Amino acid sequence: MSPNGSDRSPRRPMRRKLLQAMTAGLVLATATGCTYKDFPRLGMPTPTTEEAPRILSLWQGSWAAALAVGVLVWGLIIWSAIFHRRSRTKVEVPPQTRYNMPIEALYTVVPLIIVSVLFYFTARDESKLLELKDEPDVTVNVVGFQWSWCFNYIADVEGSTGDATKSKDLNAIPDRYKKDFPANAGGVYDCGIPGTKNPQTGNPGPTLWLPEGKRVRFVLTSRDVIHSFWVVPFLMKQDVIPGHTNAFEVTPNQEGTFLGKCAELCGVDHSRMLFNVKVVSQERYEQHLQDLVKKGQTGYVPAGIAQTSHEKNRETNNL
Repeated sequence: MSPNGSDRSPRRPMRRKLLQAMTAGLVLATATGCTYKDFPRLGMPTPTTEEAPRILSLWQGSWAAALAVGVLVWGLIIWSAIFHRRSRTKVEVPPQTRYNMPIEALYTVVPLIIVSVLFYFTARDESKLLELKDEPDVTVNVVGFQWSWCFNYIADVEGSTGDATKSKDLNAIPDRYKKDFPANAGGVYDCGIPGTKNPQTGNPGPTLWLPEGKRVRFVLTSRDVIHSFWVVPFLMKQDVIPGHTNAFEVTPNQEGTFLGKCAELCGVDHSRMLFNVKVVSQERYEQHLQDLVKKGQTGYVPAGIAQTSHEKNRETNNL
């Protein structure tokens, strides 16, 4: 009975608020723009390379593990709150549990197991994603600079003469990448400025063209500060570091124009470092290279800052 003689429980307003909060949460969760087909990706875009599903699988597994741990923790908290509430009629201190070795061992060993499993799958997938096979079908030197991008297409293009392995503009690239450059790769290039836009979509930034179904190696170099090369639906990004060259490979398997951006805070106009990736057929890709030749964009633009001596020593010792 309440003090005024009513049997109305004072906890009812709290229950009503909890019900309203749960209803609002359900509405927010279901009123988004995602469809049932989008939900399994858990916020990730649709993969557009052969390698991207591996990244998506790791992302989904991490969320599943986090959800399982969360449900366990929430369950224990709710169970303790409900079944170990202080009694209204009893005020004595409940029995205290101290030095319970099984429990202490449990909350020490279980997190170690969880972290070890996540580390194993992350290391396994990372090693596979960063694996570089011999002689890729296409090699592109991506040059990051404040505040846009240049793309050196390292290829033997008719109308462009030279040798990429001996080009002074590509001195920043280590020999271990140059050994896979095609012979007589005179090459072509394309550069952007913050005001550049894709002529078809109007999206800001220069456009990198790639052939569908071909293994593409990106060799990443920087002219100034650290950037990060990220093609959003490729689900893969890697830092572009001055004095250090990174590289990774992807195989685009879907034609279309996709958005890319710098994912590393690189200065005041970082948000303007956007670009586009246009995946086309092999014939259209080769025609684009010829179009760059006709524009006079033959050879290469400077790749960036040369490797530091300690970085060269590190790579030599790891070979």
